[in-house]
Amino acid sequence: MPHKAADYDSLARRLRALEDKEALRALMIRGWRALDHKDWQTWIECWAGDAVLEFGRWEKIHGREEIRAKVEEAESPYASMQHHILNLHFDVEGDRATDIGYMWFVAVTTPGSTRAPYSMGGPYDWEFRRGPDSWLLVRQRLGVWWTDGEDTLKAFE
Repeated sequence: MPHKAADYDSLARRLRALEDKEALRALMIRGWRALDHKDWQTWIECWAGDAVLEFGRWEKIHGREEIRAKVEEAESPYASMQHHILNLHFDVEGDRATDIGYMWFVAVTTPGSTRAPYSMGGPYDWEFRRGPDSWLLVRQRLGVWWTDGEDTLKAFE
């Protein structure tokens, strides 16, 4: 039985949606792994120039360079970190996308210490737009629902 053009159009739209969601997932993994390695340049390249960051008690931070400066200042003192982004759910509408998920952040405050690491968690939501070469992060909101251990560095206050 011959296929109709509408069947191919539907298939192309579904394939595009899957490719977009995988590109967004790859962007998030690349960016948040870069944070763990304190590779600030790779991380900030995931963001649009006019991006906005909203996090906990911090005031809204506008612009790529201001975001980088604030996050680098807060996270660079930690001996090591792990950023876990969990339960991601992407919605793509043309050249715009949103994502929701959860954060679980674990950080060693004192190298060699037998104390439990500092950790925190809460909901994320993100907004993205398609750039000329790839997707870019334009807004991130992060709420802190819980913490565990002592953050001796007080970086997120």
